[in-house]
Amino acid sequence: MMSMKLLLARCFVLVPFIAGCANMSTPLQDVPALDAGKFPAVDAAIESFIANRQMPGAVFHLERGGTIHQRAFGKHSYETDAAATTVDTVFDAASLTKVVATTPAVMLLIEQKKISLDAPLISYLPECTGGGKEGITIRHLLTHSSGLAAGLSPNPPWRGEAKALELACAQVVTHPPGTFFRYSDINFILLGLIVQRVGGMPLNEFVSQNIYRPLAMRNTGFLPLKRMAAERIAPTQKLVDRATQTLHADLADGEMLRGVVHDPTVRFMGGVGGSAGMFTTIGDLARYARMVLNGGELDGVRILSRESVALMSTLQSPRGVDVRRTAGWDIDSPYARPRGTIFPIGSFGHTGFTGCILWIDPFSKTFYAFLSNRVYPNDKSNILELYSRLGTLSAKAVSGFDFGNVAGALPPVAPPKP
Repeated sequence: MMSMKLLLARCFVLVPFIAGCANMSTPLQDVPALDAGKFPAVDAAIESFIANRQMPGAVFHLERGGTIHQRAFGKHSYETDAAATTVDTVFDAASLTKVVATTPAVMLLIEQKKISLDAPLISYLPECTGGGKEGITIRHLLTHSSGLAAGLSPNPPWRGEAKALELACAQVVTHPPGTFFRYSDINFILLGLIVQRVGGMPLNEFVSQNIYRPLAMRNTGFLPLKRMAAERIAPTQKLVDRATQTLHADLADGEMLRGVVHDPTVRFMGGVGGSAGMFTTIGDLARYARMVLNGGELDGVRILSRESVALMSTLQSPRGVDVRRTAGWDIDSPYARPRGTIFPIGSFGHTGFTGCILWIDPFSKTFYAFLSNRVYPNDKSNILELYSRLGTLSAKAVSGFDFGNVAGALPPVAPPKP
């Protein structure tokens, strides 16, 4: 297995903007702040989407140099008696699970030399042998370059973690691993199962013990109804038309998802998966981002090594793949709308299907987070335009930083096909 020192040496070769990540060592409170005069434009953008009933409620957090703009908007749902959304509202974070649970769990196991970034998948899940999967590595899974399909089919109906593993291991690659980008939940389902097998406990227990509790992320985790009242959680989908809800055929007509993961595959798995299932609040998400931006440490508690943060914040996609991603996070792809038009290429982040964003710029030491339940009540609302606007407006609020001349940022390339 490749040592962490060798991994980072490879990272330095691959990534010319590593200096930008080295600057993460500068204390966050020592960087210039935000321009509060720009906050109303951010608020207005979010409020306009709520007014157009594209989402019932949302929370937003923008932070730089100790200056914070945090605000809640709207209600939990469109019902007249719905509770107002607050900064303590818990949201289904969907695919933010990939970067706030599964990726850091994998990084910790790499630190412990229990996983190697370039080791084969079948070293940890030998039952996945066959179908061209022998060439898939942990790096390929983290960068969505495995060649595996986007997701597991819900038909015929199935249940359980063991069945999810069986279905994932039955997949045949469509492209040689390391040659093609396809965003795939299967990649992170497999990573979550690897964490369970190698880490000796289920993914939800591993991240709670090693990340959320040490980081004081008290409202974050899987299976939230075991820890809190449903009233604290923003609902996602209300099923009103069985004919159009084939992915949710396990639920009764009219049933509302509240505190139960929206993602059907992870729901079939029992609520815990490497691709989805995490619930969180905006304050907890900000603590996590602050830790990453601070090189893996927060309030005197080290969660991740600086080497792990480097893997999570610098280019790790195999050479020749036309999409640029870190180990886990997005840098430059068709999904990078939250970067907006100002943050440099080299900032990184992720989104979630339920209407969530976490975007971090290591150059200006800025991050913003957004949580919503745009899938309520019927999964039809589209807020992708808001993603781009939030990225641009957040960067406009940064004071005293020249985004037109960012040392270490990546140059643009021809946009890849969606």
